[in-house]
This record gives sequence, C-alpha cells and structure tokens, in this order.
Amino acid sequence: MARTSYELGVGVSEDHLALADAVNGFVERTVTPEIVRAAVESTDAGKQLPYWDALVAQDLLSLHVSEELGGQGAGLLTLAVALEPLGRGLHTGPFVPTALASAVLAQAGGAWAQAQLPGLADGSRTGAVATESNLTGSLRDGALVVDGTADGVLGAGTADVIIAPVTVDGARRWVAFENVDLTVSTQDSVDVLRGSARVQADSVEVSADRVLEVSAARVRAVAAVVLGAEAVGVMSWCVSTASEYAKTRVQFGRPIGQFQGVKHKCAQMGIALEKARAVLWDAAFALDRDDDTADYAAAVAALIVPDAAVQVAQDCIQVHGGIGFTWEHDAHLYYRRALALRGLLGPRDERAEAVAEYALSGLTLSSELELPAEAEQIRGAIRAELAEIARIDDEDDQLVALGDGGWNLPHLPRPYGRSASPLEQVVISQEIKASGIQMPQLLMGTWAVGAIVPHGDERQKQELVVPTLRGELVWCQLFSEPGAGSDLASLTTKATKVDGGWKVTGQKIWTTVAQFADWAMLIARTSPDKPKHEGITYFVLDMSTPGITVRPLREMTGSALFNEVFLDDVFIPDANVVGAVDDGWHVARTTLAGERVALSQKMEAYATDTDLLRFAIGRELSPVARYRVGELMAESRAVDVIGSRVVLKQLSGIDVSTTSSVGKLLGMALGQAISEFVVAELGIAGVVSVPGERSDHALEQLIAGRATTIYGGTTEVQLNVIGERMLGLPRDAAVAG
Repeated sequence: MARTSYELGVGVSEDHLALADAVNGFVERTVTPEIVRAAVESTDAGKQLPYWDALVAQDLLSLHVSEELGGQGAGLLTLAVALEPLGRGLHTGPFVPTALASAVLAQAGGAWAQAQLPGLADGSRTGAVATESNLTGSLRDGALVVDGTADGVLGAGTADVIIAPVTVDGARRWVAFENVDLTVSTQDSVDVLRGSARVQADSVEVSADRVLEVSAARVRAVAAVVLGAEAVGVMSWCVSTASEYAKTRVQFGRPIGQFQGVKHKCAQMGIALEKARAVLWDAAFALDRDDDTADYAAAVAALIVPDAAVQVAQDCIQVHGGIGFTWEHDAHLYYRRALALRGLLGPRDERAEAVAEYALSGLTLSSELELPAEAEQIRGAIRAELAEIARIDDEDDQLVALGDGGWNLPHLPRPYGRSASPLEQVVISQEIKASGIQMPQLLMGTWAVGAIVPHGDERQKQELVVPTLRGELVWCQLFSEPGAGSDLASLTTKATKVDGGWKVTGQKIWTTVAQFADWAMLIARTSPDKPKHEGITYFVLDMSTPGITVRPLREMTGSALFNEVFLDDVFIPDANVVGAVDDGWHVARTTLAGERVALSQKMEAYATDTDLLRFAIGRELSPVARYRVGELMAESRAVDVIGSRVVLKQLSGIDVSTTSSVGKLLGMALGQAISEFVVAELGIAGVVSVPGERSDHALEQLIAGRATTIYGGTTEVQLNVIGERMLGLPRDAAVAG
C-alpha cells in the first residue's frame, strides 16, 4: 500500500503513519491469497488461523488498552489506524471481535472488566460483542438471570467472553458472559470469511460485577469506530483495485478509466473514502479525549462509514464488470465484508435518528483545531497589532491599515502580506474573528493579487495590488468564453500586437461583477499557431477602456451578478502584460492561492447547518424529516472535518489539492441539499410567502445555490480532476491527445 493512503489528518501523527505502513507490510507478507481462499472454502468456523500467533505477536490487540492493564495506552485512534490495513487485507479470525470486546470493557471500568483486559490484550483470551439481542434479564435472589438469544454475533463461536445487551426492567444493560455458560450455534453469514453465531441463554445467572457500567450510546460509539475502521480498509482496497483496473482494462481502443462514466464513479469512490476516513478518525479522536460530544461524533461515523463501504464495494464490482461478479475475484469478498459490518451497526434509520437526536437537542460538535504550542508564542503579538487596528474609528482608515499591514491576504510575501506560514494564518484568522474587525471583501481581487504579486512588475504591484488590498479597487475575471467554459485552453479571444501594446477582440461570459469592476484579469490568445496551452497571455485591463461592452446576465434569482463582456479592438498597453508574453497559462494557474489556508470548505453565503438547525430545532418533524436532518448533519460534520484535515496537512507541509477539492465538492452539494430539504419540508409555505415562515430566505438560498456546482468548474469537471489527480486515472481522450 502506498504511504499516501495514510495522509495526515485530524489527530493522526507520523507515528500513526509508520504503524499503518508496518501493519500493511505484515498483512501483505502473512495474509496471503492462498490463506484467504482456503478460508473461503473451509466449512470449519472454529479452525485456527495459520497466522493468528504471528498476528498476536505484533502486539496490536493491546494498542488501545491502558498501560496499567497490560496495554500500550495508545488509544482507539491508534487501533483504528492499525485496523484499516487489516481490513484492506481481508483478514479473518478473532482479532476484530476481541479488540471490540476489550474496547467496551475498557470503557466500562470496574474490577471484573479490568481483570479481563490483560488476557484480551495479549491474545490468550478472545472476545465478542453482540450489538443487538433479544436477551432479557430479571433479578432472582440478588442475581441477574438471563434468557433469550442474540443472532449474528461476530466471533462468538470461538470467543471466551461474550458481551451482549440485556433488557432489565425496560432498560438496556450490557452484560459479560463466559462462553461455557451459553449455547453457541454457528450461523451462515454473508461474510464467508468470518464466523458469526447465535448465542442462547437459558436461565443463566450473572453476578453483579459482570453487569457493565457503560451506556448503550458508548457501546455503539466504540463499535462504530472499531468496525468502521475495518470498513475503511475495505473501502481502501476497493478504491485502489477499481482505479487500477480502470487504468489497464481497455475497451474500444482505450482504458475504461478514460470514459467519464467510469472515471466519475471511481472519483466518487475516492471521495467516499476520504469522507469516511475523516469522520472515523474524528470519532476515535473524540473518544480518546473523552469529549462530551464523543458519542455524537461516533454517531456521525456510524451513519456515514458502513453505507459508504457497501456502496464503494458495489461500485468496485461494477467497474470490474463481469470479472467482478465471479467467485474467483476477491471483489465479492469485500462486498460481503462491507454488508456484514453494516449489519452489525444496525438499521440506517436508527443510525440517522441518533445523529438527529444529538443535533436537535442543541449539542454542537467543535471544529476547533488543536494547534501546536508554537501558536501561543505568536498569538500575543498578533493580538496586540490587531487591537491597535480595532481602535481606529474611521472605516476607510481601518481598511488602509488592514491592507498596508498585510492582514487581508497574510500568506502573501511582505509588504503585500505578512509572509505568514500556515500556522500564522490560522492564528491570524482566529484573532481577527475574536477582535470583531470587519474585513473587506476582495472577491476577485484575491485572484488578481495572487497573480500579480508573483508574476507582475513593481509598477503593477504599487498601482494595482496596494489599492486592491486597501479595498479601493473592484476586480472581475475575463477568463470564461461562450465556447470554452471551464476549458480555458480553448479560448478564442484574440490579442494582436500593435505599436505600444495589444488590440483585443472577443467575448467573455459568466463574469462576476463586471458591471461594477474597476479592473479585470484577462487572458487572450496572442500566438494562435502555438499549441492551445501555449500562446496565451495574461493581461490586466482597465474596465473604463473604450471598446468594452458589459451586458448583465439576469440569473434564476432575478438579479444580475454575472455578465457577458464584449471586447472590440480594446487597446491594452504593453505595461499591462503580467508575466511573459505567451506564458499566461502559467500565470493564471501558478498563483500563490495554493499557500492560502482556508478554514472552511462550506459555502457560507449559501445554506449551511446553521440554517438547517435554525429551521428544524423546535419544529414538529416527521420521522422521515428527522432521518434527513440526521443525514444532513452528518454530511456537514464530514465537510468540517475534511476542512480541518486540509488545514492540518498545510501545517505539516503536505499537498492539499485533492483533499481540498473533495471538501469543496462536498460543501457545495451540502448547501444545495440543505436548502432543498427546507423548501420541501415547508410544502406550500416553501413557494409562497406565508407570515411566520422563513420561506423567502429558504427559497432564495435554494435558487441561488443552484449555481454553486457550476461556477468555478462544474461538479463534472471537478470529478475529472479528482479522478485524475487522486487516483491517477487517464485524462480524457481529447485532452490526452
């Protein structure tokens, strides 16, 4: 497995990456295809695995157990990191059920539970947990007497200790049984590699110390992390296997990964993996810290991960076509494993309801980053400087101070920014928010400055960058054309060399705020005989220049934010060329924007979880509506966590391009989904003005939000980018040619 499969994320360290690499190496050496296939065909569910002793010797069962009880004290997050490559290798045997049992006992505490942990941690005893049961208990002569059954208990056939929920006087309690006290019967399972069993209790007496002091929510949380981590491993195998097949399988004279239907399916698989891994690690991290919201975070993981694993496994089979449906191919084994793991975590409606219950109760999941100690060393000076600016009464003077101080785009080099590292940018953003200072909205000016600072000359920087940062200039971007859209290399706007400059003729479209802009960024073809990515020059254009016609485009909203712009022999002086002639493609693509830290992947101008909760809390919602609230809140958390991962990667100097693209894609879709839910839930009040309802705002968000998956590169273009850059799929035939 490539090391990049374990990129730094929330709470994940270099030590975790090294552990993942080591476990992956062990799996590749030990869990051989021959062993896996022998297990598939075996009818002996209790057969000892040939690699069990070697796996136990890796000391992975003790990762999450405290040191005083014979473990390593590394926590559930470390266990989750180790479980992913095990899941990717399709390991079988009692490892996962034993790890789950010890994790539940560790959460419960108590003398009896603690006494079991050393044996479970060193592999001398094995365990299992029933996530559901029909067991009931009653008190007789001071003892709990249990009757009933539990089906599909993973690993129960070989477990020494079995933990199961028992209903006692209408309340659910978690009880630990010895295997010998139960009747255990092997059951057929969709997962042909790992045994499950029915356990039956017939008037089994249980001592008080075996009734665990742990909540049902916490058991569900631990199960979501342990089983979910293995499911992420299943997804990882499916994504890499499907994308590798798509690169090499040829149909109609080219790799199938070049067809957008296949490429987009693989890209969606990769996105699902990123999302699942992010929320899984988030939940494990929260449980390790024993956050008040840990069960909420785990409920999010329980809702997202298992269904994503099933879908990705299905898609893996689909990408492989007929070969994927054969018994000989491993794809069905991963699909079966995903189905089994999902079943263990319960019905989707119950998982969605758990998230909805937390969200509608007003509980909030924190998105604060845990920054290194260095952050506090620089915070004081930043806070003091901003306090001085906050004391400036005149709004214009304050804007000048912000611009000249480099606060608007602190990632830029001085004097235009503050040459701020990613960590400094995070601290600056936090302190600006705390100070209450209203920052100027530079809009397209951000992109203009990002191009001019690294590629422009000194005059351009002084005359254009400085006033832009002070909020004195409004910019627009003359890139897209009617026949080009996102394919900027196909632009036809022509710049012809004349004495002292260039004459530009052409048409641009989808130009935001062109009717108000003072200046524009313009790319035009200056050498039509050169290949299409060459022969393009980047200009800055004074929008008051003769020959420019701006025609507003009325949008679905009724307003006109976008425009089409006609250029008829517009003269641009040589002094307004940014960078070298014919090198505009490089200028347009190679800006300093990549060094900028964005703290949110959500489209804050459109619907967010804040709008959703404002609508839903206190409102009478149907079960279907609550289900949808749960789904949307889980998606929102995923976007937040991916945003945090982007920042943490930047702090570590890791490329964030694909993770950022995933976050933005999910964020745009989330805003649309939230506004669609609110309007649909309002019924008639969603489409007409009704006193006391928020229909106007919701409908405006819905209609305006339709544009978010179009501008800046459509969803389909972004899926191409993710498929090619994240998964290495071949570029489209027309582009590759």
